Parts: sequence; structure tokens; C-alpha cells
Amino acid sequence: MAESFGSDPDRYDRTRPRYPDALVQRIAAACPGPAVLDVGCGTGIAARQFQAAGCDVLGIDPDPRMAGFAQRRGLDVEVARFETWEPAGRVFDAVVAGQTWHWVDPVAGAAKAAGVLRPDGRLAVFWNVFLPSPDVAEAFSAVHRRVLPDLPRNPWAATGLDAYAPFFTRTTDGIRRTGAFTAPEQWRYDWEQFYTRDAWLSQMRTSGEAGLLPPEGLAELLDATARAVDAMGGSFTMQYAAVAVTATRTDGRDRTDPSAAAPRAARP
Repeated sequence: MAESFGSDPDRYDRTRPRYPDALVQRIAAACPGPAVLDVGCGTGIAARQFQAAGCDVLGIDPDPRMAGFAQRRGLDVEVARFETWEPAGRVFDAVVAGQTWHWVDPVAGAAKAAGVLRPDGRLAVFWNVFLPSPDVAEAFSAVHRRVLPDLPRNPWAATGLDAYAPFFTRTTDGIRRTGAFTAPEQWRYDWEQFYTRDAWLSQMRTSGEAGLLPPEGLAELLDATARAVDAMGGSFTMQYAAVAVTATRTDGRDRTDPSAAAPRAARP
């Protein structure tokens, strides 16, 4: 699924939601300096927001298609998986990841972040979480039940923060296991976005689920979803919660070796 996102980077960059400026600015303000490492930067959506907030951003992404798009937009990007990326002695004031940390090993990733952060540097990983109204959730869930009854997971059957709770828990546990950070916090910013039918269908094409479907299955899903949105009047407003799991690096030891994280007792 992770490899499917780079199939159309232009559409991905154009249609994927941004993050609340207040969240980006809060993260930037909580860092000891402007040097930011963006893990899984993709096309550079979050990276450009951090640049606008006054940060100097280096991106990392394992997909050369996504990285190439970001580079053409002026972002400095290296193609690598974060866990095996070579920092070459560089250190940063923040390590951030927007909508990507669930693709990173939570323990090895937190240990790697600790190893490239200067003391008082901040790790901040965040997600946009769908908070659809009951009517929207049921309409989209019904489409999936009807069109894709054999799909292992109906993404609209369980929505909201509960659906993302495993991501938050694994991230928090991974940070604690390093012993190199303050107790993780969650920062939440609610926001909303208005979608026309065509705008919603366009962003649907960038989902990991869409990347797994055969062309005929995707076409059927898009057609049924279009009819569902038309039944709502041709547009709707999606509520979102942007949630960050964040902590500050506290000690000066090198934590780039993930095996160093396991023996240390978790902090409360």
C-alpha cells in the first residue's frame, strides 16, 4: 500500500489536505532552532508549511517519485527509509512526520529521531483524522458494503479518533522506550474542509485503498461514491482533527542504534 502513493504525485499534492497552520506554528515555536527533518515528506505538503513558518527543511522519502516531485518544488530531499537513512553527523532541531509515522517502526524510528535531534529538539508526528458527520459516515460506509463487500476493512465503519488510537499508542510507547524524551503529549487542532463531489473523488484516488484496487473496482467505487455525494446535494463538509504526538529530547546520548532503546525503562 505504501508504494501506491507515488503513482500520481501531482494529484496527491493537489488534493491531499494540509495541516492547521496553528499546529505547524506551535511545533516550530517549540523547537530550539529552525532545522527540521521531515520524515516521509512525500510531495512536500507539510515541509512547505514548515518553510512558511520560517524553518529550514530537509525531507526524507523512500519513494523517488514523491521525492522527485518535492525536489522540483524546491525542497531538499534525500531518498531513503528513515530507519536506514545516514545522517552523516547532521543534527536537527525537530523531526516531524505528517501522515507517515505509521509506516515507520515505532521503536527504531523514535530511537533514530533521538540520535539526530540536538538536546531540547522536538519529535512531532501528526495525522489528519477524518471526523465525518453520522450521515456522511453511513453514506460512505454503505457504498463500501455494497461495492466492496469482500474488502478486509471498511474504512468508514469505524471513524474518528478511536480508529487512530493504535497509531497514537504505538507512537507513544516507541518514544517512551527510548528513554531519551520527555513524556509524550498529544496536541489536537480541529478544522474542517468543504468538498465538492469532484474534489472528493479526486482525493479518493490518492488513498492507499485506491492503490490496491483493480481499475474496474476503483471505477465502481468512485461511481457509487459520486452518487452518494450527489444525494447529499453535491457537496459536503468534512470535519478533521489534526493530532500530534510530540516529545522533547532530554539527554545527549546517541540513540541511532534501535537496539539501545529496548533495555531502558519507560518514563511515566
